[in-house]
Amino acid sequence: MNIKHYEIEIEEENPFANCKLDRKKYSSVLTNIINSYPYGFVLALNNKWGTGKTTFVKMWEQDLKNNDFQTLYFNAWENDFEDNPLTALMGELKTLTTKETEPEFKRTLKKASTLTKHIAPIIAKAIADRYIDTEGVKEAIIGVTKGLSDVFENEVNEYQKKKKSISDFRQSLSEFIASTNEGKPLIFIVDELDRCRPNYAVSILEQIKHFFSVPNIVFILSIDKVQLGNAVKGVYGSADLDADEYLRRFIDLEYSIPEPEADIFYKYLYEYFKFDEFFISPERLKYRNVDSDKSNFLETSKLLFANAKIPLRQQEKIFAHSRLALRSFNWNTYVVPHIFLFLTFIKIRHNDFYEKMKSKSLSIQELQERFLDLIKIKINEETERQLMWLEVYLVNVYNNYFQERYYRKPLYERDKETGENKLLITSIIKKGAENDFMHILESINRGRGEGDLDLSHFTKRIDLLEDLKT
Repeated sequence: MNIKHYEIEIEEENPFANCKLDRKKYSSVLTNIINSYPYGFVLALNNKWGTGKTTFVKMWEQDLKNNDFQTLYFNAWENDFEDNPLTALMGELKTLTTKETEPEFKRTLKKASTLTKHIAPIIAKAIADRYIDTEGVKEAIIGVTKGLSDVFENEVNEYQKKKKSISDFRQSLSEFIASTNEGKPLIFIVDELDRCRPNYAVSILEQIKHFFSVPNIVFILSIDKVQLGNAVKGVYGSADLDADEYLRRFIDLEYSIPEPEADIFYKYLYEYFKFDEFFISPERLKYRNVDSDKSNFLETSKLLFANAKIPLRQQEKIFAHSRLALRSFNWNTYVVPHIFLFLTFIKIRHNDFYEKMKSKSLSIQELQERFLDLIKIKINEETERQLMWLEVYLVNVYNNYFQERYYRKPLYERDKETGENKLLITSIIKKGAENDFMHILESINRGRGEGDLDLSHFTKRIDLLEDLKT
């Protein structure tokens, strides 16, 4: 049984064979854009963190290779240990060299070295850091000061030379690319740009624009534009900076991979983590009232994941944690998949609420209000009853946990006049639905044992405080 979702295998001949989100069609759209504008541009793939961008671009990259494109994949986050992005980018380009093209690359590399010449302020800081709190600090500062006194004059004298060096580098780079790609543009994929150090991310953008904006290179930036915009604001020290306008300077075209169809991913995760090995195992099906566990789990999955935009990576985490916690249940133990999955969902997504429930710091009304606030699912005819089931189960297990058994305030009482049970609380999901609420509450308290379960029955297992069964 897997407790971690590993990277999807990308088959060389059929890169999208293992794609569970039917995204091959989007790679075809993007490849057609490249074919339509082969001269060179910057394309941003803009989707939120955890939506599967990295998997998509790696599959697309292999598909591009299969269509005779030359590609480079650069993970900015994994390489932000390098202070100068130009070094890293040129290092990636070096992998394209052959015996025939190596002389051209060396000429380009020599031109690039000129661009990194003016580093006196960095050297000054390094010296100051080296000698700080030592006897040599004064001498170091004096030396640095003397060295920096000529910077302005040198900058003026070399202004034209510097402009020419940029032009020479771009010309040489363009010629090198032309010698390697046989008429097709080089596809340079920059991934995880929004996750690396903000100053490094901004530096990469600046260098792509000023140094690498040459014919026959198409840059693909895989980003979360909101997060990258926050990084830009941080670098420039201004929360009022128009980050969208800033990024527009670098990005020629923006594309967002559409959300997958609602039911696809959670069903795939259910199979991947092998929930059937527990829910419909012969050992468990020996017991009464568990045959609906699988359908209840999948219905709750649909409710939580198909009706709200939960990042794919968080869905993976919730399913992985649920499957691990499920191993602490005996074959004959109540799981109550509705509430078990929901509480795991809360632990991963809204841990503050989860901890407040465990610490008994919420009233029943506060519990209901917080439940409605965070669920963020549109209440309609399809979802209303499922949400009420969740609400009733959550209120019942919390109430059982909230106070000692013999001092526990009941959720309902017998009406002496009618002989019927009468609710002492109201539903937050649907006002005036006391009969429906009461019916659900009665059904879980009708001799099956579920009604006596309290919150800790689930949280001890979700928090992995119970032994796992082999």
